[in-house]
Amino acid sequence: MALSDYFTGIQHVGIPAKDLDETIDFYKKLSFDKAGQFMYQGNRCAFMKYGNLMIETWEGDPVADKDGAINHISLNTTDADAAFKEAKKMGLDVQEDEIDTRPFWDKGIRFFNIYGPNHEKIEFCQIV
Repeated sequence: MALSDYFTGIQHVGIPAKDLDETIDFYKKLSFDKAGQFMYQGNRCAFMKYGNLMIETWEGDPVADKDGAINHISLNTTDADAAFKEAKKMGLDVQEDEIDTRPFWDKGIRFFNIYGPNHEKIEFCQIV
């Protein structure tokens, strides 16, 4: 099977925040709604949604503070295990040794990342 058999499109765009409250307020001014807010390892993370666009923003990671501030593009993954195996089989630049998890949404998420040829990070994320 092809890797594209395991994702359905974009899930979210990840952008680190210097100040999460300021970032949430900014996106609210653009008519985004806060779809969820979570804590992970002492850091806050929020998901801001407008139509079919979801932005994940969080505190605790460095901020580029210049063009190139997007940390990753996430693809909505239907089977993280199968996608992970396929990405490794294809020889892609997989960043994790195993699928990672976070306690986001009702039952958590499962994900892994690859790098593209321009060091763009692409996340394959399954909401459990």
